[in-house]
Amino acid sequence: MKYALCMLVAFMVMGTTFAKKTKQPNVIIIYTDDMGYGDLGCYGNPTIQTPHLDRMANEGIKFSQFYVASPVCTPSRSALMTGCYPKRIGLHQHVLFPYSKKGLNSKEETIATLLKNSGYATGCFGKWHLGHQPEFLPPNHGFQEFKGYPFSNDMSRAEQYKLGRKTDYGYELPVVHQTDTVEMAPDQRLSTRRVTNNAVAFIKKHKKHPFFMYVAHPMPHIPIYSSDEFKGRSARGRYGDTIEEIDWSVGQIMETLEKLNLEENTLVFFASDNGPWKVYGVEGGSSGPLRGAKGTTWEGGMRVPFIAWWPKTLKPDHNTSVLTNMDILPTVVELTGAQMPKSTIDGHSFKPVLMDETASWKAQPFLYYSSRGTLEGIRKGAWKLLHQKEKWYLFNIQEDISEAYNLYKKRPEKVKELQQLMEQMDKQITEGAREVGVSQFAAKKTHYPKRENSKTKEYNEKH
Repeated sequence: MKYALCMLVAFMVMGTTFAKKTKQPNVIIIYTDDMGYGDLGCYGNPTIQTPHLDRMANEGIKFSQFYVASPVCTPSRSALMTGCYPKRIGLHQHVLFPYSKKGLNSKEETIATLLKNSGYATGCFGKWHLGHQPEFLPPNHGFQEFKGYPFSNDMSRAEQYKLGRKTDYGYELPVVHQTDTVEMAPDQRLSTRRVTNNAVAFIKKHKKHPFFMYVAHPMPHIPIYSSDEFKGRSARGRYGDTIEEIDWSVGQIMETLEKLNLEENTLVFFASDNGPWKVYGVEGGSSGPLRGAKGTTWEGGMRVPFIAWWPKTLKPDHNTSVLTNMDILPTVVELTGAQMPKSTIDGHSFKPVLMDETASWKAQPFLYYSSRGTLEGIRKGAWKLLHQKEKWYLFNIQEDISEAYNLYKKRPEKVKELQQLMEQMDKQITEGAREVGVSQFAAKKTHYPKRENSKTKEYNEKH
């Protein structure tokens, strides 16, 4: 009798342990806009205080060779959502504007689509920028809840004038809930706080079942803003204030997970969509030791901070594996047990890297496409081949992080190898490219009104 009772207890414990280990993890992706490789304390910034992100890096995995698929917003975000090179899905030719007719094709399967189909609650808060017409917005790409901005925060007449740009730009920045415009020309000083409040509310609402949340801060994209509470806080000036408020936001999310005892079953990724917009000087960010910035295929344009945090699951580490934002989708799919997309993707799961099983991981060659979608380079192992303004460069990136020493003439055999591989990979992507989404609405009939054609107050009251 005692033996039977002991066996029953043992099986119950084993069953409980198995259930705990096989429970679908929550997944949160925090994505900033134009944050540079050198903008965080844990990545070497001496004046911007980022205690919460530093904690994430110390308790989780800090990656030092993480790349995005484009040095500008729309293509980068399309790669994150679909696991594909932007050229494969037709969103490689720079960013979308309020008058653009294109967007992410409804046939593409996003991370949100795949996880929603696997029983997850899905939410997106902040900047989208993958098409502003209703058929392109998050609710039509797997997100059950959306509140945020359809494009960049400078894409309004008011902000264009503030930035000193002489333009006849007629659009204002909308706030969209689901697919409805609920506000025009919002107070951008409150952007980070509003995104954070929505994110915290989503976690509390869905605490009892698996959720996927995409927190896409519109900052620190120009024009930069922070709330009054953070104004003047940072030794780095206005830009530092903005980053420190984003760090506060990360802290609010971590604190909420911990209060609800969700942190040990939640994987949090933090990254930027591309490098800093240095053309604005101190109003833009820092690439740290990297050459170049946003809009370029130098390292500073496409290598960004990336941190993974999952208490009791991830072993703290500083990892140098070469990864891309396209790899996030297949990794999340594998970790959650969701189904992979039916269509071809370009990313590869880095679950072995997260789980400290690097012996089974092999970094894949990675192509550098310009902000306009033209092929400019390739990274394979330690080597990077780059074609810039009719000149070729070859760098050993492992030894030369700042791209200071051009080895093009010294290693012709390596140049030839990489050129051939670069052309082969690009050909495969080009031949396998799928149709981009095109809206039924003509550009001039976008559902976000021009200031000269409607009064903002009347529009807000109506909607």
